[in-house]
Amino acid sequence: MESEQLYHRGYCRNSYNSIASASSDEELLDGAGVIMDFHTTEDDNLLDGDAASPGSNYAMSNGGGAASSTTHLLDFLEEPIPGVGTYDDFHTIDWVREKCKDRERHRKINSKKKESAWEFTKSLYDAWSGWLVVTLTGLASGALAGLIDIAADWMNDLKEGVCLSAMWFNHEQCCWTSNETTFAERDKCPQWKSWAELILGQAEGPGSYIMNYFMYIYWALSFAFLAVCLVKVFAPYACGSGIPEIKTILSGFIIRGYLGKWTLMIKTITLVLAVASGLSLGKEGPLVHVACCCGNIFSYLFPKYSKNEAKKREVLSAASAAGVSVAFGAPIGGVLFSLEEVSYYFPLKTLWRSFFAALVAAFVLRSINPFGNSRLVLFYVEYHTPWYLFELIPFILLGVFGGLWGAFFIRANIAWCRRRKSTRFGKFPVLEVILVAAITAVVAFPNPYTRQNTSELIKELFTDCGPLESSQLCQYRLQMNGSKASEGGPNRPAGPGVYSAMWQLCLALIFKIIMTIFTFGLKVPSGLFIPSMAIGAIAGRIVGIAVEQLAYYHHDWFLFKEWCEVGADCITPGLYAMVGAAACLGGVTRMTVSLVVIVFELTGGLEYIVPLMAAVMTSKWVGDAFGREGIYEAHIRLNGYPFLDAKEEFTHTTLAREVMRPRRSDPPLAVLTQDDLTVEELQSVINETSYNGFPVIVSKESQRLVGFALRRDITIAIENARRKQEGIVLSSRVYFTQHAPTLPADSPRPLKLRSILDMSPFTVTDHTPMEIVVDIFRKLGLRQCLVTHNGIVLGIITKKNILEHLEELKQHMEPLVTSPAPITHVTLPLLPTLAPVSLGSASFGGVQSHNNQFSSDSTFSPI
Repeated sequence: MESEQLYHRGYCRNSYNSIASASSDEELLDGAGVIMDFHTTEDDNLLDGDAASPGSNYAMSNGGGAASSTTHLLDFLEEPIPGVGTYDDFHTIDWVREKCKDRERHRKINSKKKESAWEFTKSLYDAWSGWLVVTLTGLASGALAGLIDIAADWMNDLKEGVCLSAMWFNHEQCCWTSNETTFAERDKCPQWKSWAELILGQAEGPGSYIMNYFMYIYWALSFAFLAVCLVKVFAPYACGSGIPEIKTILSGFIIRGYLGKWTLMIKTITLVLAVASGLSLGKEGPLVHVACCCGNIFSYLFPKYSKNEAKKREVLSAASAAGVSVAFGAPIGGVLFSLEEVSYYFPLKTLWRSFFAALVAAFVLRSINPFGNSRLVLFYVEYHTPWYLFELIPFILLGVFGGLWGAFFIRANIAWCRRRKSTRFGKFPVLEVILVAAITAVVAFPNPYTRQNTSELIKELFTDCGPLESSQLCQYRLQMNGSKASEGGPNRPAGPGVYSAMWQLCLALIFKIIMTIFTFGLKVPSGLFIPSMAIGAIAGRIVGIAVEQLAYYHHDWFLFKEWCEVGADCITPGLYAMVGAAACLGGVTRMTVSLVVIVFELTGGLEYIVPLMAAVMTSKWVGDAFGREGIYEAHIRLNGYPFLDAKEEFTHTTLAREVMRPRRSDPPLAVLTQDDLTVEELQSVINETSYNGFPVIVSKESQRLVGFALRRDITIAIENARRKQEGIVLSSRVYFTQHAPTLPADSPRPLKLRSILDMSPFTVTDHTPMEIVVDIFRKLGLRQCLVTHNGIVLGIITKKNILEHLEELKQHMEPLVTSPAPITHVTLPLLPTLAPVSLGSASFGGVQSHNNQFSSDSTFSPI
């Protein structure tokens, strides 16, 4: 079992030793970046031991072009060593190296395609493999989304009763073929029996109500308990939304198993159970995780993607677009969501493939038709009444509410999640889920707006009142007779049903706000899109009805006099619900363009884009006034993921020498010389230190930079040489140059490690502004860069140093605000019960930090 394997790897122990000698990803140093290589005859003599030759050679490339044969960026491909160039778990990929590997592979395929028909076929297969993998991802995402929708609807109705004629039908499907239904009670039919009718034999009365109440709580607790147990035992990574981790993975971080087959299977099953339990969560966010699992699994069928982590992330970007496409029935919005919210690297071809994956996924979901309405989502609506300029005022007010709600929710939820990590309560995830599910069920059942499925609630709030609507929200005083005058807005005063619904909606709003704070972050699959939209839709519907009644009773005001005549269709309360839903979701996630397009695709109306844009932008501005982080960025920072947010601005005037390691109080920078070490001395350096990378210099006297070598690659290369090469002993000379140094005749065979040496590590001078360094790290996806002065290596800057520096500056700017521990004291994103590993105790390229280890109560909890 996977859980047993995780246990033996350190899953349930108080220390983490499965990653030998390395404690975090940011400390894994590797050569990456732009090639800035200035060759002279003196350099050639120093590096290769060649005789001096006249003339000089100057070469400069951007990391993607071909370099000279002596300093080829991919020199290791000439002498491939198994394991070199791969990555351990919880490490960051080298974007530049991965892209160069892909270009080298592509050049080899193109050079051979004219040799034979077989090579030409292989080149065609390689060219079409990208489209094929996104097609398979879209097909699987659409099929799984349809399955989840059907199963969740059936299990949600199972809490209230069962269909006797066909057990697999939900409530609505059970009454489709019934001839005994009436217009007023269209949901009641003889085929559908409540639990009170089945157990007590009566449908009305106090006893019936209590029995239905009890069965509702029983099924809710059963579903929640089963979901959290499956997650805990089989796939701990299946909990939470998954979007913060997807963002981190797409930025280059590796979390083995997070997108695996076990996670996919358990997430699909438990997502149905969690939604059916009635918890204040949604399935839309986790569907992005499900789609990315499909993309990751299918990418292993194609060597082009399975052997290149950067290319694999292009597939994951397309998969995230497919996930949003099936979650909201918004293919274009899914592509924009992937571009705006989750993707770190998004080239043009990924845009096309994301669009195609979203198209295929939406087509499959439409073919399945899970809701029986020929739509991709349950709450698809259409409005036929135009909006008026005056209505921008309540729309903007809804945007203000959405921004305030988003800021409040982020702070409250992060505070609760931090408390969960720091107290004993977080050590009992099953108990926490059961407790939250019990409170939710007990409070939700008496109120019909909290009892029903959240998607159905949003549908009811979005829907405009018409002759075919029997909701309490449409019980106006005038009877519906199908005439145009009776369908309109302000010609109808609100009846008792509307006022009763308003009070129930107010209570539902308070309930949703409180429970969503405590639900998001539980150890079950939990999305945030639907709960946030529900809160905004409730607030919007309340405001819409208030404006509608104001226009009815005061139609002679100057605000309504010009455009809202008596009997005219002026106000659409459902439109206010839609705008409120977009505003609240925007306030929580800080999405803008993609959110407007998603909601626009939900409604199918172009004329409501301006109200949506006004509300969403207002929501973002208000939310940003309290903090620029969205909920996903806040959880990324809470869990200590190595993620550099491109949205965060760097406005300080520090220099590279102020951030680099080592500092004055630290040990000197550990380096390797290019041809003076023996195997024994090199192994001693590796065994006595925990550094993950070493700058290679010409000599102790020169200190001139030659390149950069990874600890992992050195270890693999030495072990491989001992197995495959004769004469490699402890006294063998190790050299990183092109040609072996001059040795005595009786010397053992030397070991050449030039193939693992990165000849073009990215370097900056000690006077480089940190604003430029941070920008370089973000745009090139670097893990480290070396700091030099006149060609002499002074130190190193890693991604972890960048994150430390940003956190220190943030705390310095906000000394009075209670903020989380600095990034040096966060735990690595490991499994939920795994003891943390301190980022602060890590080492970087010969520089070792001396921060203390963390206490065991700050264990990671994925979201």
